[in-house]
Amino acid sequence: MSENEVVEPVIGLVGGSGLYDIDGLEDKEWRTVETPWGMPSDQLLFGRLDGVKCVFLPRHGRGHPIPPSRLNYKANIAALKISGVTDIVSLSAVGSLKEELPPGRFVIIDQFIDRTIARDKSFFDTGCVAHISMADPLCNRVGDVLKAEADKLGIEATRKGTYLVMEGPQFSTRAESELYRTWGCSVIGMTNMPEASLAREAEICYATVAMVTDYDCWHTEHDNVTVDSVVKIMQANSAKAKALVKAVIPALGGKKRGLCSAGCDRALEYALITAPDARDPELMGKLKTIAGRVI
Repeated sequence: MSENEVVEPVIGLVGGSGLYDIDGLEDKEWRTVETPWGMPSDQLLFGRLDGVKCVFLPRHGRGHPIPPSRLNYKANIAALKISGVTDIVSLSAVGSLKEELPPGRFVIIDQFIDRTIARDKSFFDTGCVAHISMADPLCNRVGDVLKAEADKLGIEATRKGTYLVMEGPQFSTRAESELYRTWGCSVIGMTNMPEASLAREAEICYATVAMVTDYDCWHTEHDNVTVDSVVKIMQANSAKAKALVKAVIPALGGKKRGLCSAGCDRALEYALITAPDARDPELMGKLKTIAGRVI
C-alpha cells in the first residue's frame, strides 16, 4: 500500500469458544476459502453490517471440534487475507491472573508471552526467511477503537495487559498459574499465538478482546476452573461480545482510510532477509498470497 493510497476496510472477526456466528449481518453467505496452506477451521461467513464488509471465522470450527494446538493457524489467517480483510478483531475466552480482572471483564491486550511449543509459527520457511518485529504485536489503533466502543456500551473493559499463551489443551497447574502471576501477566489462554504473529506477517491489523471466564486455578477462594464453570460465564460474555462487535464494525469500517497509524500494514517492509536469487520459487508462489506487496 502506497503512502497516498486509500483502502475500503474489511473487518475480520475471529470467534473463539462460544462464538460461532455473528448476529445482524446482511447478505450472509458461508463460503469455502482454500489457501496454499490448506483449509481453515471452517467456512467463512461473509456479510455486511451497516454497509461495512465483514468476514467471520469460527476459530475452532462451528461446534468447537478442533483443539487449540491442532488449529491450522496459517490457513485461518491466509483465508482472511485472501478474503480482503484489513482489520481483525480476535475474540478469545481466557483465565484471569489478576484479582482486579474478575470473570466477565474484557481485556483489550497489548502484549503476549508465547509459551506454545507445538505450532507452526511462520508463513516464511527455508527458501525465504523473514524476521518481523513483534515489539508491539497488536494494532493500537484497533485496540483504542475497541476500548472506546466498549465504554460507550457500558462494558467493563481494561485497556492493556499481557496475554500468556499456553499450549493446552489442559488447564494450568497451580504452580504454573502462580509463576505466570509473578511475571506480571494479566490473562492466560491457548489460541492467540501464532495467530497474532501470522496476522502481522500478512500485514493485517490485529487486536484481541480477551474475555475473562475464570480465575485460572491460583485463586484459593474460587473453585478450580472447569469446563462447566467456563461455559456459564462464556454465555454471558458472548452477549456482550456480540454487542461490542455490532458497535465496532461501523466504527472501524465506516470510511476509507490510508496507512495504518500503527504501521501494521507495512510490517514486512524490511523483514525479508533472503537474497532474491536464493529464494525458493515454490515457496515464493505461496507467499504471494499473504506477502505479495513486498515480493
